Amino acid sequence: MDIIDFHTHMWPEKVAEKAKEYLEQSFKMPMNAIPIEKNVLEAMDKNGVTKSVIASVASRPNQVEHINNWLFGLNSERFIKFASLHPFYEKWSYELDRIKDNAQGIKIQPEFQMFYIDDERVFPMYEKIQKLQIPLLFHCGYELSTGLIQAGPKQMLNVKKHFPGITFIAAHMGGFKLWNEVENSIIGDDYFYIDTSSALSFMKEDQIYRFLNKHNKDKILFGTDFPVGNHKKEIELIKNLNIDDEFKEKIFHLNAEKLLNLK
Repeated sequence: MDIIDFHTHMWPEKVAEKAKEYLEQSFKMPMNAIPIEKNVLEAMDKNGVTKSVIASVASRPNQVEHINNWLFGLNSERFIKFASLHPFYEKWSYELDRIKDNAQGIKIQPEFQMFYIDDERVFPMYEKIQKLQIPLLFHCGYELSTGLIQAGPKQMLNVKKHFPGITFIAAHMGGFKLWNEVENSIIGDDYFYIDTSSALSFMKEDQIYRFLNKHNKDKILFGTDFPVGNHKKEIELIKNLNIDDEFKEKIFHLNAEKLLNLK
């Protein structure tokens, strides 16, 4: 069975160690490895992962172009490139044109980028993303480092209201540690894709099955959140679910292939 990891983080070698330390401080847990290309490919090979979405993040506006230059230069056909875009980068429109030509999507991280996803100042950027039809992967949920909710169900539904044509992928089963609110608002809404990264091991079993039964089976994507998550553990969590093999195949690769036109 093919496996597409829809949520992987990786950095250039010169900054990867610092990135690992920053993640450990933010999430208050050890990372599984230094997030560099060699370690990502080794983990993929060891665990049977076919392709990985490399979700890059620019914490500051002046990092956007440099990070994307590095991302666009990755040569492995096993990497699916989700570029970085900071909402307050003054050349965001120019960068969106580059992303359209060189990547398959965009990753937004409101915690590190310090904004609320429904901030109206960001709306012009969303408008162009919607026009260009670039999928948008949002880090969603409760922020461990700040206690803020910058991409919760309320903000997500506001984005949907104003930009109904955006392909919105809500990471962490729709919102880390906000699963009760997510279940009552986002789950079952066909506008939203959700990914499984950094979620299943934190959720109650009965709630996992309610999510799986209620949400569109074509809009659930597998993700590890490497180096936060462990490939073997996250894969086993899906394999051990009491759902049929067809549904598992959708989660592991078929839904991602359809979303990104990979086959």
